[in-house]
Amino acid sequence: MRAGSAGRIFRRARGCMADTVLFEFLHTEMVAELWAHDPDPGSGGQKMSLSVLEGMGFRVGQALGERLPRETLAFREELDVLKFLCKDLWVAVFQKQMDSLRTNHQGTYVLQDNSFPLLLPMASGLQYLEEAPKFLAFTCGLLHGALCTLGIESVVTASVAALPVCKFQVVIPKS
Repeated sequence: MRAGSAGRIFRRARGCMADTVLFEFLHTEMVAELWAHDPDPGSGGQKMSLSVLEGMGFRVGQALGERLPRETLAFREELDVLKFLCKDLWVAVFQKQMDSLRTNHQGTYVLQDNSFPLLLPMASGLQYLEEAPKFLAFTCGLLHGALCTLGIESVVTASVAALPVCKFQVVIPKS
């Protein structure tokens, strides 16, 4: 390996790390800003904030769904699309692959990330478990938007039983 190659690789890896930190900071600030306007958890404002975050994620997911699969072959089955999300999309956004993908072969898929980066900062205690949904809305929208762009209608939800483990459930209605 030439000396210049090692420098480029280091700069590229360092750039990814910086991108990750910037994305996580931006996401945290979006959540904080939306909840600052309506701190009362019992009000309808919380649902509106979740909708706004999900909508932002949806648009980002659409853009990534248009750009990322250019190098890949056409997807034959919906399972191929879900594998693409778990590998390529997840690496593009979080610099890691999803930890597992399960399906019942009837249109329901469970994608599990055992160390979801947006939940890692709050993984130190159970008291943060109830705060987790607002940190998952953007990513639910991201998955939904990418699936929509790739021609698959779906409903995406997320759940957290123990931080920082997160499960995203993708339900694809059968026509």
